Amino acid sequence: MPLISIMTKEKGIVFAHYGAVWKQQRKFSHSTLRHFGLGKLSLEPKIIEEFKYVKEEMQKHGDAPFSPFPIISNAVSNIICSLCFGQRFDYTNTEFKKVLDFMSRGLEICLHSQLFLINLCSWFYYLPFGPCKELRQIERDITCFLKNIIKEHQESLDASNPQDFIDMYLLHVEAERRASSSTSFSEDYLFYIIGDLFIAGTDTTTNSLLWCLLYMSLNPDVQKKVHEEIERVIGCDRVPSLTDKAQMPYTEATIMEVQRLSMAVPLAIPHMTSEKTVLQGYTIPKGTVVIPNLWSVHRDPAIWEKPDDFCPDRFLDDQGQLLKKETFIPFGIGQLNLGFKFVLNFVIIVCAYPRVHERACTCVYSSVFELCICKCRCSEQQGSHPLSCLAGPTFCFFKK
Repeated sequence: MPLISIMTKEKGIVFAHYGAVWKQQRKFSHSTLRHFGLGKLSLEPKIIEEFKYVKEEMQKHGDAPFSPFPIISNAVSNIICSLCFGQRFDYTNTEFKKVLDFMSRGLEICLHSQLFLINLCSWFYYLPFGPCKELRQIERDITCFLKNIIKEHQESLDASNPQDFIDMYLLHVEAERRASSSTSFSEDYLFYIIGDLFIAGTDTTTNSLLWCLLYMSLNPDVQKKVHEEIERVIGCDRVPSLTDKAQMPYTEATIMEVQRLSMAVPLAIPHMTSEKTVLQGYTIPKGTVVIPNLWSVHRDPAIWEKPDDFCPDRFLDDQGQLLKKETFIPFGIGQLNLGFKFVLNFVIIVCAYPRVHERACTCVYSSVFELCICKCRCSEQQGSHPLSCLAGPTFCFFKK
């Protein structure tokens, strides 16, 4: 797809072409991220520590209404930053806040119908006006931010004590150069991998958390059951851990149901056929771009009973234990899906965390979304679109 090719230069690990280079980059990225805690218990302290800041930020608003989006987005981004950059950014850091705003706006523009014309005429991307011009400026700003961070790492690199993903990658680049071997590893390729991890990881995880908050507020009966399970397993005197997950099937089932209904990634990453193939009687020529429709998979009445209803029990058996369903693929399937465990585990810890030191039965975030729902109903009565007050650049809260 021309739009993707122009913006990514066909590098990174998300939109790069499948082949030897992609395999090398993905293998290194996966092993390095696991080394720094992705999918492991060692990442838990960073998540718990970050959400102490979230709690502090939310408490600053008192009883006044506020949008949780910037706070949650900051927190999720900081966890990604701790893996990639070895640092977190204060919520008042203006440069970091601008980058997060650029990301949200960039994703909004990329979903704009006009930009799909670039896939027909690639030179539209370079038009000196409209969303194309704005997108190019956003790309330059994010590029400047990420390349400055890479430069700082190059200047402070300690081969005996790598602190994060960037350090490990730079050391690998040096090792490959000393070996005088032909390699795909370079500072330029590192930039695109960091962009993939930073942008994709932040957006999907943030939206998953926001949808969890909304559905918990819309379904107080489910919220009560989740609260009771968390109180029984974790209590109020310690922080949650991924080791608790096996004892909290209803909580995990609730999160899975939220992901099924909300579909933070409604369309999976585009793929391309490497050869001519036939699927269910349809001939798909070589080089065809295929975009999996994950939303359709999770709303198919042939697979899910009453697919439009919010029902966590669909993921539980008669004994109340978690059911693993092959048709549950909220982030797609295949080796490219590096972040599914991160997103799921992150959301589980965060959903359990607000109960620590909070003995009230009502979720601490409920009032925020009750107010959103109230505003939505008022706008509907006044004749405006019922979703207009809740629409955001990368997510939308739907009225019950």
